[in-house]
Amino acid sequence: MGLMTIGAFAQAARLTPKALRLYDQVGLLVPAAVDPESGYRLYDPAQLPVARLVAQLRRIGMPLATIRVVCGLAPAAAAEAVAAYWRQVSADTAARARLATVLVDHLSEGGAPMSHPCSTVAVRCAAGGDTGLVRDSNEDTAYASERLLAVADGMRGPGGAAASAAAVDALKPLALTDVPAVDLLTMLAGAVSDADRAVHGLATDTDQPVTTLTALLLSGSRLALVHIGDTRAYLLRGGELSLLTQDHTWVQAQVDQGRLDRDQAATHPQRAVLVRALGGGRQVEADLALRTALPGDRYLLCSDGLSAVVDRGDLRAALAATDDPEDTVRALIDLARAEGAPDNIACVVADVVAA
Repeated sequence: MGLMTIGAFAQAARLTPKALRLYDQVGLLVPAAVDPESGYRLYDPAQLPVARLVAQLRRIGMPLATIRVVCGLAPAAAAEAVAAYWRQVSADTAARARLATVLVDHLSEGGAPMSHPCSTVAVRCAAGGDTGLVRDSNEDTAYASERLLAVADGMRGPGGAAASAAAVDALKPLALTDVPAVDLLTMLAGAVSDADRAVHGLATDTDQPVTTLTALLLSGSRLALVHIGDTRAYLLRGGELSLLTQDHTWVQAQVDQGRLDRDQAATHPQRAVLVRALGGGRQVEADLALRTALPGDRYLLCSDGLSAVVDRGDLRAALAATDDPEDTVRALIDLARAEGAPDNIACVVADVVAA
C-alpha cells in the first residue's frame, strides 16, 4: 500500500486532520512525506498503530507532552506510564470528591462562615520578572494585588506569553468580590476552568499553547491556593521554608513511584515535561487547598526559572534577608541570573500582616 493522504489517514486513525497538523507541529506524529508542490501531508500506513495510540491517549485526557514521552517508551514501560497517569487522575478526582463532600456537609448545616481568631489580615506584596540570560522572549507572567497573587509560565513558542497572561487574567475578577472563605475554592475551581477555556481559545491550526498556573486568593484570614504545572508556592514561617505545591511533571511522577531519586530528577533531561497544564488536555486537573494566613508569614510564588536553578537554602536566605517584598523580588531574580538564568524568571513575594 502506498502513502495515505491526511484525510484518509485521519479517518483510519480516528483522528481529525486538524489534530494531525498539530501533532506534526509539535513533533509527535510527523508525516512520512510532504508533497513539494501542494504541501499536502502524506502518511505511511505503518504509522497507524502510533496514531491510534495517540488518539486513545487523548481520549483519556492525557496531555500532549506526556503522550510524547509514552510513545517513545517500550510497550511495558508505556503501559506503566499510562497506569501511573491514570492513578494520578484517580487521586485528583478523589481529592475533588472529598472537597465536594466537605462543602455539601458545610452547606447542609446552614453555610456558617468559617472563622479564625485573627479574622482579617492584609498582604504587602511585590511581583517581578526577567527574561533571563538565554531566552530572547518572556513567556512568564507574575501578578500581585491586595487579594490575588499569581504566577504563570507559558510553554515556549507561539502563544506562550499570551497563554500565561490569559490564565492570570481569568483569576483577576475574583479579587474584586468579597466572598465567604468556604466559597473560595469553589470560585477558584470555576475560574481555573475559565482560564483553561481561554488558553484553549488561543489555539491555531499549528499550535496549542499551554501554561502553568499557581495562585493564592485572600478572603478574611483564609488563603485559597490553586496549582497546576511546575510553578511553585513556598511559605516562610518561623524561619522554616516549606514547599506548598507538588510539580505536575513526568519526572516528579517517577520520584513519587520510587523510580527516580531527587538527585536524578534534578538533572533528568525530561524534568520539564508537564503531565498537567492549562490548555494541555480535554479536562483541567488543578490542585486546590485552603490555608489560614497568619501575620508574619511570607509567601513566594515563582516559575521554574527560579526554583530550578536556585538552591532551596539560598531561597530561604533571600526571603529572610529583608522585610521589603520589592527588595526581595529583586534579590531572587539576581540569584537566578547569577546561576546563568537559562529560563524566564517570574516571582511574587507577599507578607501577611495584621489588618
